[in-house]
Amino acid sequence: MRAIALLPALAGLLPGAATQAVLAEDRGFTADDLVRLERVSDPQLSPDGRRLVYVQRETDMAANTGRTDLWLLDLTRRDAVAVRLTTHEANDGSPRFAPSGEAVYFLSTRSGSSQLWRLPLAGGEAVQVTNFPVAVDSFRVSPAGDRIAFAARVFRDCADLACTRQRLDARAKGPTGRTYDALFVRHWDRWNDGRRNVLHVLPLGADGLAAGEPRALTAALDGDVPSTPFGGAEEYAFSPDGARLAFAARVAGREEAWSTNLDLYEVAVSGGEPVNLTVANPATDTMPVYSPDGRYLAWKAMARAGFEADRYAIMLRDRSTGETRELAPAWDRSPKRIDWSADSRSLLAVADDIGQAPLFRIGLAPAGAAPRIERLTGDGAVVELAVAGGRIVYGLQSLSSPPQLYALEGRGARPLTRAGEALLAGVRMAGYEQFSFAGANGATVYGYVMKPWKLEPGRKYPVAFIAHGGPQVSFANSWSFRWNPQVYAGAGYAVVFIDFHGSPGYGQAFTDSISQDWGGKPLEDLKLGFAAAAQKYPWLDADNACALGASYGGFMVNWIAGQWTDGFRCLVNHAGIFDTRSMYYMTEELWFTEWENGGPYFAVPANHEQWNPSAHVTKGRTPMLVLHGQLDFRVPYTQGLATFTALQRRGIDSRLVMSPDENHWILKPGNSLQWH
Repeated sequence: MRAIALLPALAGLLPGAATQAVLAEDRGFTADDLVRLERVSDPQLSPDGRRLVYVQRETDMAANTGRTDLWLLDLTRRDAVAVRLTTHEANDGSPRFAPSGEAVYFLSTRSGSSQLWRLPLAGGEAVQVTNFPVAVDSFRVSPAGDRIAFAARVFRDCADLACTRQRLDARAKGPTGRTYDALFVRHWDRWNDGRRNVLHVLPLGADGLAAGEPRALTAALDGDVPSTPFGGAEEYAFSPDGARLAFAARVAGREEAWSTNLDLYEVAVSGGEPVNLTVANPATDTMPVYSPDGRYLAWKAMARAGFEADRYAIMLRDRSTGETRELAPAWDRSPKRIDWSADSRSLLAVADDIGQAPLFRIGLAPAGAAPRIERLTGDGAVVELAVAGGRIVYGLQSLSSPPQLYALEGRGARPLTRAGEALLAGVRMAGYEQFSFAGANGATVYGYVMKPWKLEPGRKYPVAFIAHGGPQVSFANSWSFRWNPQVYAGAGYAVVFIDFHGSPGYGQAFTDSISQDWGGKPLEDLKLGFAAAAQKYPWLDADNACALGASYGGFMVNWIAGQWTDGFRCLVNHAGIFDTRSMYYMTEELWFTEWENGGPYFAVPANHEQWNPSAHVTKGRTPMLVLHGQLDFRVPYTQGLATFTALQRRGIDSRLVMSPDENHWILKPGNSLQWH
């Protein structure tokens, strides 16, 4: 929270962190580069592993948006060049191969809404598969290619998709008032209109096109499949024989806004009542993946109800006996995603690990035995994964490289994409280095320092000191299209950022340690880390620094304003919590603030007030820039407005930038440039 000069230096892994190659026309990386940079994502292998299709996003500055197309690469030829499959002005994405490998299904908005299309790879135009009155949000193709499973947002009591469209059209002509009897009233950036994500199946004919009407499989469940606001096709999967679907769902009821109890269900594609496989676990179960041989179902599971940042365990269920066990209970890491190896003998997992996010292979050991865990990639963050035909393709990014795709080959890797190479031809990426220090309670804490893009001997440089959000995330060796330290380094700043107590990748106890201690150990880590960096790197001008952060990082900036009053020349606060009381009563996912503060505000007000920045406004004196998205329902924009009000009333130099069409994140290219 990833050619470039790095690619020729690849020896299977990204080069060392201190790399700082000088290219032809020296210049630093800019915010304009960031928003214009091509982005590759969603790699998908053909069943035989011989071809790769992926999504590439380009920026349309005039339209203030990104635009996505599909690209195809022949992996059997090392000199192959990717071919652009789609060129439509609409967005094309979410590619999935037909089981035969002869065609690619994908989602496109070219018909006016997100619908399913099919593109034959032997030649010819894409053919529209669905023309539903509602959008298709995500999909999967069955192993036999005889049907698709797809998710659509509908009214659960409607008998068909047309009913949802008719009801929405009727509402548009009537009164505009909304009525609610339970939470969620709104979620992330959207008001609740009564619809749910419902999983459907659609039969396909021999030609790969629709051969019947869609049938809802999860309409009887009062919950979203996949979950909102960010769930997708990774939350449901076909069994290898195509007879069943496994999916994750949180049955809502009145506790939806403070429950993290997603359960794993299985249902026959022919219909029937879904069976809850994880009813005994009151916490999150998600991301089901069947082993290719059909013997096992694996998924990620947390153990503590109400805690969204608990350690994910890898669970394994023998489908013939129902026996369920954790695969690697002694592995103190929390996988972000998992997938099976092609031979069903191991699982692949991506997890934060000491400031990196590598790909691991975890062998299938007998119950009670420790599995063999092998790290497959080096420095950087793995962000995508595709496995088929004995081949593994993954996306990798770092602090000096945007996401690129690689094929794992033995103990090395073959680069497959060079997105952004032309744009970055004259850019010198700033060098960076990981360091450690004794943090709060003497614990070893890690951070990164990034040099200005052009470091001159003997000079000191102003410092951008960035606190990450989350708070249970790692601002580590990874690329960001929002908070990217290369932008600051490219503008002549040095950059320092710390994985303070609460960050993942250092053991679950370290992650847990921030809960009910938001302004304690993390602030101490930041102070000690900044001092350690200033002592270790003489080119840091610690007396000329600005602290910046978003979300929890924005809270920390507000906290710094009243607690570390002599530390910085300026503060930048994006979407930061200002008042913990109003935050509790105005945010949407109550489980987060209840866990982090030990309960609801009305039950434990002292816990919430202990780390309330609004209680310390009279201590602050540092100028602050306040930024917020008006569609932010996670940290409502009124928190930013309250921050600005306090600053203005006290006569402290301050500026407010409110983005009316953005949520918790600033995403549109033009808005991002203004934000920077």
